[in-house]
Amino acid sequence: MTSGHFGQTRIYVAVCVLAVIATLAPARAQSQEPDGNATLQGTVHGYVRDSSGRPVASATVFLQFANGTETLATQMQIAHADSEGAYRFAALRAGIYTLRAEMNGHGSASVSPVSLAQKETKKIDLTLVSTKTAEPHSALPGTAATGRPNVQAPEFFDEPQFTVAGVTQATNSGGHGSDTVLRTTEALAKATVSLSKESSVGSNPTTSAVTESSLRDAVTRNPKDPELHHRLGDVEEKLGNPLDAVREYQRAAELDPSEANLFDWGTELLSHRAPEPATEVFTKGNRLFPKSVRMLVALGVAWYARGSYEPAVQRLCEASDLNPDDPSPYLFLGKIQSVERTQPDALAERLRRFVTLQPENAMANYYYAVSLWKGRKGPEDGETLAQVQSLLEKAVHLDPRLGLGYLQLGILYSERKDFSEAISAYQQTIEVNPSLEEAHYRLAQAYRQTGLKLKAQEEFEVYDQISKRQAADAERERHEIQQFVYTLRDKPPALQPQ
Repeated sequence: MTSGHFGQTRIYVAVCVLAVIATLAPARAQSQEPDGNATLQGTVHGYVRDSSGRPVASATVFLQFANGTETLATQMQIAHADSEGAYRFAALRAGIYTLRAEMNGHGSASVSPVSLAQKETKKIDLTLVSTKTAEPHSALPGTAATGRPNVQAPEFFDEPQFTVAGVTQATNSGGHGSDTVLRTTEALAKATVSLSKESSVGSNPTTSAVTESSLRDAVTRNPKDPELHHRLGDVEEKLGNPLDAVREYQRAAELDPSEANLFDWGTELLSHRAPEPATEVFTKGNRLFPKSVRMLVALGVAWYARGSYEPAVQRLCEASDLNPDDPSPYLFLGKIQSVERTQPDALAERLRRFVTLQPENAMANYYYAVSLWKGRKGPEDGETLAQVQSLLEKAVHLDPRLGLGYLQLGILYSERKDFSEAISAYQQTIEVNPSLEEAHYRLAQAYRQTGLKLKAQEEFEVYDQISKRQAADAERERHEIQQFVYTLRDKPPALQPQ
């Protein structure tokens, strides 16, 4: 599939990655239960206020479950305070928790330990206290207005709550949902990495002019130079040393918490299957750079990788609102809605806006068509189906290599029992994208409906071969990815009134 409509290389890469598996069946899990046998009936709720007692709307509240002396990163939940400052965590297991709230410009608050018995409801109010005077957005903590480190000791915007302790060669990536969701989140993570504006090591003339050893020597001589740490992180990643890479990216962000440094640190975590720490980095990156579209996109992908559909959609919708003309957030929203059964009104509205603003964009027409298709009332909804068909026909006209558009047309014809047109559409799909397994499966079904049993059997066999090959390729790629092993740090909490 081509992407000549976007004009930017990183958008083209993102579109290609997103479209590879856009027809996967929906499956997801909203959250991970820490213990399948546990009774999840506890509740923690309360209000977030500032030092003057006023509610802090949209404050981010973190609730982390602790196992003995170790806080588990995989058992962290996040909520956002409503307009009254109220937050709520429900369906909790009994145990010990750490509760923390933060909001840009208001400071933070934390309470620990929070002991919760079975079926207990506990009300905890949090008062945010700023530990330092807010600085202009252009002059972040530890940086001058130019973005370079100040002369004083470098200061990270907030010490991370996690520690990346090592890596493991994962043969079973785990995570939420089925293999379908796993393939979707892997594609989203790759597309997120492609949004990086940073030049690769190979294309950076400064980096290519020095050897690996001289770069390490330079870091040793200048340990407080964030650019050197970032470049060394690039080198370590290319050499297949992700643990060293993520530590260099982290150090660069600590020395200079720029948007680029934070984004690359977060994507390194995300691409090595550490979505919980990535969520923390992107959340704080969004707090420092609320106008960064890609930071919000990355935060949405991190939430989706954790199995949290609603927060993911919310962040991506917010990203599309920051710059309605930027196609990136819409493409991610379209990819997610194509594999999910439910479709929030906010998501459908953003895809409608996408095609309104960019009517000559093939993917905009395609994704809005799929959105309308999911919201149709049934085969009798002729008006909606006619609009869907018109959008799909325009999409494949704009991009004749858009196999997904032909596929969806075939699905529409099949619902109408027009199997002749459906067969033609599926054949066009396979012509432009022979590896699209669903096209072979649906073509086989259409052949069977028209009595062409031999052709149906041939297509079923092709479908089976492609499915097995793609599953093997995916498993091999997952086996090659080194997965981060991480835990949350035990930090003494600041005492706050309850």
